[in-house]
Amino acid sequence: MSTLDPQAVVKSRDLKGDVQLISMVGVAHLVSHFSQLILPPLFPWIKESMQVSYAELGFLMSIFFVVSCAVQAISGFAVDRLGPRPMLFSGLMCLVIAMFGFACSDSYLQMMPCAILAGVGNGVFHPADYTLINRRVSPQRIGHAYSVHGLTGSLGWALAPALMVPIALAYSWHVAVFVAALICASVLLVLWLKRSQLSLDPLSESKAEPVKTLNGGGEGEFDFLKIPVVWMCFAFFLFYSMALSIVQAYAPEAVRHLQSVPLKVTASCLTLYMLCSAVGMFLGGFLVTNPTRAEKVVGVAFLTAGSLSLSLVYFELGVWQVLALFCLMGLVSGCAGPSRDLLVKGATPTNATGRVYGVVYSGLDIGQAISAFIFGIFMDHQNYEAVIVGLALLQVVLVLGAFNVRRVQNSFQS
Repeated sequence: MSTLDPQAVVKSRDLKGDVQLISMVGVAHLVSHFSQLILPPLFPWIKESMQVSYAELGFLMSIFFVVSCAVQAISGFAVDRLGPRPMLFSGLMCLVIAMFGFACSDSYLQMMPCAILAGVGNGVFHPADYTLINRRVSPQRIGHAYSVHGLTGSLGWALAPALMVPIALAYSWHVAVFVAALICASVLLVLWLKRSQLSLDPLSESKAEPVKTLNGGGEGEFDFLKIPVVWMCFAFFLFYSMALSIVQAYAPEAVRHLQSVPLKVTASCLTLYMLCSAVGMFLGGFLVTNPTRAEKVVGVAFLTAGSLSLSLVYFELGVWQVLALFCLMGLVSGCAGPSRDLLVKGATPTNATGRVYGVVYSGLDIGQAISAFIFGIFMDHQNYEAVIVGLALLQVVLVLGAFNVRRVQNSFQS
């Protein structure tokens, strides 16, 4: 009669718990990213339907991300106080209500409060997600957890244009957004039924890493703001999101005019970018086994992405070449994702996970709010070359930013 190894049982239980948690957090993250890209692919239909400009539509997204930025910073404190689960459910509920509101809107002014509510919902995900991952997932699977988290986010971005555009073509943009709302509501229901898996239970608390502070950061509620590398990470994410906003909202349309790409192929550019980004996120999970090379992975990835972006402007390309370049840009950018998150983890005191991620990732929202409006003006003036060159310059800034984050982190720890 065979006996079970107690250690093997514990490891199996830990693996099962990690897989369940990573999967649920990943699905929630997919919805967050999906909601960010519901409207941009529908801009041509909304523009015609409501007789508004690209700058006005970009401003609608700016409202979304400004609100999300403020909520993200605040929700980080709420996550540390109340736990990630209630914040996660409140964010999902706000997104569901906002999506149904968008679907019922008949004017630009009606869409504004919906953008505000959607921003509130979007602002809770990163502090809640990363608190659950950093506090519940076993250390040996942290890299893969980051990889899945980024992968599902990219899949959410890929799903939005792939789903919204065909439905808008077949029916209307109102129907497309209504379907998106039903998807968000379905995910909320599933996570609610499995809510016991999303708690910071006593077992996870006992397994948490010892409290880590930099330069005697202490345990004051705002002491983490004294850590310079936190603000370097904030700046990095600001520029990262500015570049990402260009890709999501304007790059496919700009390249359509620069390279004479057919309209029906334009949405495919973004979908392929996001799908390849998801593949890159998966591959990038294997590159974070050595934390000391995280900034090198990020640097090489975005230097390559910047070069590929410039190719879209200065070379005459066929349709399939354009699609291939978007695929490659997505792949290399995705590979940088887990290493990027590892840089942030290195700057995070264990007792302030929600607060640090709330502040750092609020840079994402600020960058997208700025970028959506500024580059929307370039699009209205048909300065498509400036849009893509701006994308390349921002990607080069990210190369310098990654190495600067590591430099400041090392100098502050020494």
